[in-house]
Amino acid sequence: MAVRTPEPTVAGLPAAAAPSRTRSARFPADLDLWVPGVLFGLIALACFLLPMIPSLPGPNDGSLSEALQPLFSPGHVLGTDPLGNDILSRLLHGGQTSLIVGFCTNVAGIVIGGFIGILAGFKGGLIDATIMRVLDVFMAFPALVLAIVVATYLGPSLPNLVGTLTIVTVPMYARIARATTLKQREHVYISAARVAGQRDLAILFRHIAPNAAAPVLTASLLAFGVVIVVEATLSFLGLGIPPPDPTWGNMIARGQSNLSTDPALVLIPRSCPQSHIRRVARSIMA
Repeated sequence: MAVRTPEPTVAGLPAAAAPSRTRSARFPADLDLWVPGVLFGLIALACFLLPMIPSLPGPNDGSLSEALQPLFSPGHVLGTDPLGNDILSRLLHGGQTSLIVGFCTNVAGIVIGGFIGILAGFKGGLIDATIMRVLDVFMAFPALVLAIVVATYLGPSLPNLVGTLTIVTVPMYARIARATTLKQREHVYISAARVAGQRDLAILFRHIAPNAAAPVLTASLLAFGVVIVVEATLSFLGLGIPPPDPTWGNMIARGQSNLSTDPALVLIPRSCPQSHIRRVARSIMA
């Protein structure tokens, strides 16, 4: 008499039903990633595409006769600031600045910090100890305090702002790259590459760097949102990009004097996509 094998089950359900349960369980996590990701993508596209509309005023083309127009005024959807400049135009141009600063800072931080971290982890010994102690000095200061000190010394400008934020982000990327390299250098394929006669530089770029890229790029998403917040803070303090060029930080600084009468001047640039970026990063890292 044939013995019937019980149908495999997953958590008490037939195996055939398990995939649908898995997909439904994963659906909220997918929403945590895609909803802020799509919102951030739309905001980024708007910052770069909408300023091309001919009917949109320039960010510094206002007049005092149109100062402090309310929301949904004719020709000014988000109103105007105390100088009569269109808030929507300044918001979009300020978004371009923040996104460019965030992108350039992260690229520079990944390249410099990644190379330093990979070199320290691969070489070890005195080189590793020296590099990590120098990075520890930078990490001993809170990121915002270090950024304020460097920005005060360099002065307010776009290149100086990118340089300041790069100095702040390099230690983080270097530590992540070093930790990954310490794991990778013990693998068999590194020993095989040495036996095959490959030089250290070739091993670094052909084998170590590609494997260290994934955790570094994932961390860059979280750092992107932090960089935008720090950039806005420096601009708010007058240490970022100087007026009249708009940034979200100096828009908040200019609007704080009218906070009680026209809070939109502060709330509109404050509600830009830093939180969306952070939620995307947390969802990926989870």
